[in-house]
Amino acid sequence: MKLTRKGWRSVAFPLLTLLGAVTLYGCQTTMQTMGMGPPMGSSTDVADSQDLWKALQSAHLVGPQAEKSSPYMGTPPHGKVLETLHQQISVNGHSGIAIVKRNYNGPDVSISNVDANRAKYLKAVTVMFKREAGYDPEDKDWFWAKYTPDGGLHVKEKMGMKIKLAGRVAKGKPEGCISCHRGAPGGDFVFANGIQVR
Repeated sequence: MKLTRKGWRSVAFPLLTLLGAVTLYGCQTTMQTMGMGPPMGSSTDVADSQDLWKALQSAHLVGPQAEKSSPYMGTPPHGKVLETLHQQISVNGHSGIAIVKRNYNGPDVSISNVDANRAKYLKAVTVMFKREAGYDPEDKDWFWAKYTPDGGLHVKEKMGMKIKLAGRVAKGKPEGCISCHRGAPGGDFVFANGIQVR
């Protein structure tokens, strides 16, 4: 059987596509197992974020039984209205401070509307959790996560990959959690007043 030009292309294109997909997956897997993958969104980061969410729920910092504080006007990249809480919590045997920021948005979002109906306007819950010494010493050992209101993780699409926003979010990038919070006064990565970081 002789392949025509058209016949050759119909065989080669699917094979090259499959080979490219297998190669890309293999490279990503190898990079992650060698510690060279993205500093966020690994299976370990996702598992840690799930454990963190459970601890935050137990502490009544997130979820339907979450404590309330005073909403205030926010600034980008967070919500137009924010609510911040903090508390020492324990996750998998490690105790550290958790700073929880509830991000509210919507067409008619305002402090009074959020106060009246938090669930309607809650779009994201961003969390900083102080991990054990050595987790990320360059960035004060903070673990970062951006959750959906129900505890799932927000996802960022980058170069065809969907990366869950948990771990060392945007480490080494000019924009993102770490680069922004690096500019916080006091060098502790915390902008909120009245939060003591140990």
